[in-house]
Amino acid sequence: MSKRARDRILLIKKKIEFIQNIVEEKGSITQALEDEQNARAAILMHLTAIAEQFDKLLHNGELELLSHFDKQDIKGSYELRNFIAHDYDGVDFHIVEAVIRERLPIILETAQKILNS
Repeated sequence: MSKRARDRILLIKKKIEFIQNIVEEKGSITQALEDEQNARAAILMHLTAIAEQFDKLLHNGELELLSHFDKQDIKGSYELRNFIAHDYDGVDFHIVEAVIRERLPIILETAQKILNS
C-alpha cells in the first residue's frame, strides 16, 4: 500500500471518529443531527470527505485496497455525498442516521484492519 493510499484510509478512519465524537458529545445521533448550526453541518462535511477519499482511491487505481470494503458502502457514500452537495436542504436524515449507526462502524473496522496489516 502506498503512503498516499494509507493516508487516505487514515483520513477515512479519522473522519468517522470525528462523527462518533460529535454524536457522543450531543448524546445521540438524532440530537447531533438536530443541531443545524454546528453538529449537523460538521457530520455532513465529514461524510462528504469520506466519500471523496473513496473516490480518490478509486481514481488512483487502488482497487485491491478498496476490495476490503463493501461495494455498497463505497457506492452509498458517494451517493450520499451527491445528495449533500446538490440538495443539502433535501437530505433525508433518516438515511444519514442509518449510515452513522449501521455502516460507519463497519467501514471504521475495515479501515482499522487495513491500517494494522
